[in-house]
Amino acid sequence: MAALQRWAIRIRGQVQGVGFRPFVYRLATQRGLSGFVRNDGAGVAIEVQGSPAVLDDFINALRQPPALARIDDLAVSDLIPDRNVGDTFAIVASSGGPVTAEIAPDSAICPACLAELFDPRDRRYRYPFINCTDCGPRYTITAALPYDRPNTSMAGFALCPDCALEYGDPGNRRFHAQPNACALCGPELNWRDASGRPMVAADVIEAALARLLAGDILAIKGLGGFHLVCDAQNPAAVARLRQRKQRDAKPFAVMAANAASLAAWADINPTERRWLESPQRPIVLLRQHPETERRLPDIAPGLAHLGAMLPYTPLHYLLFHEAAGRPTGTAWLETIQPLLLVMTSANPGGEPLVIGDEEAARRLAGIADGFVSHNRAILARCDDSVVTDGGFIRRARGYTPQAIRLPGAGPSVLAFGGFLKNTVCLTRDDRAYLSPHIGSLDNAETCRALEEAVEHLQDILRIEPERIACDLHPDFPSSRLAARYAAKQDLPCIAVQHHHAHIAAIIAEHGLREPILGLALDGVGLGADGGIWGGELLKVDGARFERLGHLRPLPLPGGDRAAREPWRLAAAALHELGRSDEISRRFGARATVVRQMLERRINTPETSSAGRLFDAAAALLGVRELSDYEGQAAMELEALAHRHGPAAPLAGGFVLNDDGLLDFFPLLAWLSEGVAAELGAACFHATLASALSEWLAWARKISGIRKVALGGGCFLNRLLTTQLRAGLEKAGWQVLTARQTPPNDGGLSLGQAWVAMQSDF
Repeated sequence: MAALQRWAIRIRGQVQGVGFRPFVYRLATQRGLSGFVRNDGAGVAIEVQGSPAVLDDFINALRQPPALARIDDLAVSDLIPDRNVGDTFAIVASSGGPVTAEIAPDSAICPACLAELFDPRDRRYRYPFINCTDCGPRYTITAALPYDRPNTSMAGFALCPDCALEYGDPGNRRFHAQPNACALCGPELNWRDASGRPMVAADVIEAALARLLAGDILAIKGLGGFHLVCDAQNPAAVARLRQRKQRDAKPFAVMAANAASLAAWADINPTERRWLESPQRPIVLLRQHPETERRLPDIAPGLAHLGAMLPYTPLHYLLFHEAAGRPTGTAWLETIQPLLLVMTSANPGGEPLVIGDEEAARRLAGIADGFVSHNRAILARCDDSVVTDGGFIRRARGYTPQAIRLPGAGPSVLAFGGFLKNTVCLTRDDRAYLSPHIGSLDNAETCRALEEAVEHLQDILRIEPERIACDLHPDFPSSRLAARYAAKQDLPCIAVQHHHAHIAAIIAEHGLREPILGLALDGVGLGADGGIWGGELLKVDGARFERLGHLRPLPLPGGDRAAREPWRLAAAALHELGRSDEISRRFGARATVVRQMLERRINTPETSSAGRLFDAAAALLGVRELSDYEGQAAMELEALAHRHGPAAPLAGGFVLNDDGLLDFFPLLAWLSEGVAAELGAACFHATLASALSEWLAWARKISGIRKVALGGGCFLNRLLTTQLRAGLEKAGWQVLTARQTPPNDGGLSLGQAWVAMQSDF
């Protein structure tokens, strides 16, 4: 008889709520091993006994986990064999202990559940809440760990006998699927009128589709909140949604049944298709066809890209299924479906996402013509993630709260992020956990949502921070909240310079411990000298940084107002070029006061901001004088450059001084001379990329560093990033960009946390 060994196996990572225990059970029973597996606060614990060869094979098989699982650590230790346990293997109840396990993100419905959803013989045919261990809600229904049904918003739904059998059968793919339910025992859809009053509908899906096709706007409850939905091919409905939501030009996302249906509207490359069809189902920015803007007026006006996604909940699929005539099976999902829906976050005027029925009736009054809701509570707001083929624009549903591995362990930090596109970050050991996108902290509702996010992240992770981090700007709501929290808990509060945090976020996710150059290009952030920074060349070494250079400052007539009115930046450029007499001629009587402000230096702080450079260029070219949303001028400038195609940099378009000052005023002067908009936009991007490459070459000479991180919101511009990266890599640079977080302010909290972990105070 072969010698027996008994091993204790500890697995950490994303291993709860993803079918990991039944996976372990199947592997062990197939190999005749004895022992048990259970969830606990740290992840999954296994004790297993058998021959050494079979145990080695078992370990190798463990390293190929279920689709939604992720193993970060697998540790094995020896135990004393027990010859009296036989050959049985069991899944035992969860145990307590300190919680360090991770909750899985929400996941799109899987192929197996889709097949059941459209099978008339299946007991879950057309059931809007079908799920299994391979799919469905996780983070948004979880109140605490371990991830067991009593700790979720499914706690109030008692399993019927059939569902209970599935839940208790280790061989069933719904074994311990915490949201498991059916029409007899689970959540139900409900229909409400425009005032939120419950209404009777024989079939909610049928009624909803009919209203959408008739031109109505519906609020539909999803995984992490409500969407506002209308027929994307009905211009009147889309215009009405814009008017009601007070969203004049900011693009809407659309949803189609499959990638084939989206191909009628936009180009889809292989990377984008993988994003679209992934279990995370983010919104993907696709290059729209030239005729799409004409065919879909008001969806993404003036932009090169269309935000699009595929269905991810059973409810979404049922709408498209209804539109297709309720076909049996899933073959219809391989063919082009004509229905295209606007699917935009249900939040009035930049406020946080709506998640509850009463909240929806109150906050969406006058916007939605009806509500499709249900009685499964959403416990955490989680907006749709947004990506490009280069990475994240917004990191939320499908990814939160998936851990980001840090270069090393350190004290636990709670970082409160910035003002725009706020997120929160909480660290433990060498892991960082980001909240979903919270939004811009310019209203009371979003500030309250920030406080909720801080509380919820700590509740589900059970982490007590040892340090607090925030932006250097003391008047940001996030900074004030951080200071109050630190004082209440008697913890140090570390203020991190904005652009340092941008670069530190990239350093953290790439696992670097060495000095690196950082190119931080964005709107504005408070500088270490009290100035308004935004076009910075930094040398970053952990908790320290040095400002090597910056863009030539541009006055901001009217301060923050200039960011909303790009013509003011154009006026400032003309003034700096000695051409103040042109300001009124170009911009009319409104410009008289601005000219006086510039000449007398009244309320005209200076900024090195790259974002304001884009604004000035757009206004000088006549592209955009007033912005309806943040980044609009730059996005339209990029769209024009795409339309033009490649262009050469402008000869003499910039000046690089010996002290690291990069001056683009020669380029702005050329743009002001009546250049065609498309040519000017293309040349602007090419000149910018060329100048930044030369700037970095200068920095390499004085620092000896050949590694650079590109951070800040300007690097959401794919054209600039692609051109700059290509030139740098050709010159031998190692170029690092944000991949697990957005390069914009959505990644600031990660950078703040990493700096604070390494700070001495």
